[in-house]
Amino acid sequence: MQTWDWDLIVVGAGAAGLMAALRAAEGGIRVLLLERNRKPGVKILMSGGTRCNITHDCDPRAIVAAFGPKGQFLHSALAHFGTRETIAFFHAEGVATKVEPTGKVFPVSDTAVDVLNALLARLHRSGATLALNEAVLGLERLPQGGFRVRTALRSLTTARLLLTTGGQSYPGCGTRGDGYAWAAQFGHTIIPPVPALVPIRVQADWVADLRGVTLADVTVRVLEQQRTLTTKRGGFLFAHFGLTGPAPLDASGPIARHAQSQRLQLELDFLPSVPEADWDKFLQTEALASGKKQLASVLATRLPRRLAEVLLTLAGQPSDRKAAGLSKSHRGQLVGFVKRLRLPVQGTLGFEKAEVTAGGVALAEVDSRTMQSKLVPGLFFAGELLDLDGPIGGYNFQAAWSTGWLAGQRIAELTLAQRPG
Repeated sequence: MQTWDWDLIVVGAGAAGLMAALRAAEGGIRVLLLERNRKPGVKILMSGGTRCNITHDCDPRAIVAAFGPKGQFLHSALAHFGTRETIAFFHAEGVATKVEPTGKVFPVSDTAVDVLNALLARLHRSGATLALNEAVLGLERLPQGGFRVRTALRSLTTARLLLTTGGQSYPGCGTRGDGYAWAAQFGHTIIPPVPALVPIRVQADWVADLRGVTLADVTVRVLEQQRTLTTKRGGFLFAHFGLTGPAPLDASGPIARHAQSQRLQLELDFLPSVPEADWDKFLQTEALASGKKQLASVLATRLPRRLAEVLLTLAGQPSDRKAAGLSKSHRGQLVGFVKRLRLPVQGTLGFEKAEVTAGGVALAEVDSRTMQSKLVPGLFFAGELLDLDGPIGGYNFQAAWSTGWLAGQRIAELTLAQRPG
């Protein structure tokens, strides 16, 4: 009978890799987790402004819906390890959690280190071996089955191989896209990776003048000519380079996909809860009732003052103009600038500032019930390496925890089922 150095080698000690390794080892098999960095879970430590948005406060169906059509792939993984199980997992390891008004779930301590330490403590108890600062140089499928893993330090054999190397976002974390090349080497289709949940650059000099201005609720629509590519709504922040915050980040994926297009525009609605007709009526009423007020002050009752002044300038109105005598045409202009402001898109800040990667291993080639390759027996995938990306708010971490847990569990079950006796 074939003997292996390891029952399972997991490549990449990020969220999915850590969860998969500890789950597989708890199942009673010999697990080696390889990480090229000096520390595991670097992206966990950076996420959420170093607070780590663990998951989202919703049921599994809402997680599936948040990922769009590709979310169907997550049904099995979430059934085994959903949002409730995620929170219970961290509570059991001493990490109390809290739910913010947006639904995001964070550790009460607001410290990502606590999340990583919980995973490492559970990993240590599971009996899995973690090897740090050991880069994988090559992978090979062996004629008799199983795989050879060649690192900078040694050559190892394993019955099963799990790739959890992540995408290309935040390359400073050590994510270099190696997993795509290895998956392709084994015959898998790679949907071209692009940055997602990434700040947007726009062609409008005045945007930089509003750096630091935030709005709690803005609708961002991405247009290619008159075709809507996506519409997102949420928090919004002006920055020196362009736009960021939840709504722009969620809208950024299609911009990266259409990076070569010269016809991309954003359409911004700064008051999405106020119908156009109501906003027009408000301006008309204020012009009559508060005519001595500066128009900027009237706008500032609903919008940040600095934004109100810029919108007046864009509409060709002096910032000190009084509300009285606002003509119907000028009022229509202001309604348009508040509800349908168009900005030409220059691009995104790229993988360097992207929170996740869109694209990756084609989902049709992976069994969602086990995370095993449909092309290569014994090869498994989990986490961001898959062509699966969701919105901001803890959804992507939940996908990593869930797919990692399911992969680890199924690998342990398969390994034990094939042992003699």
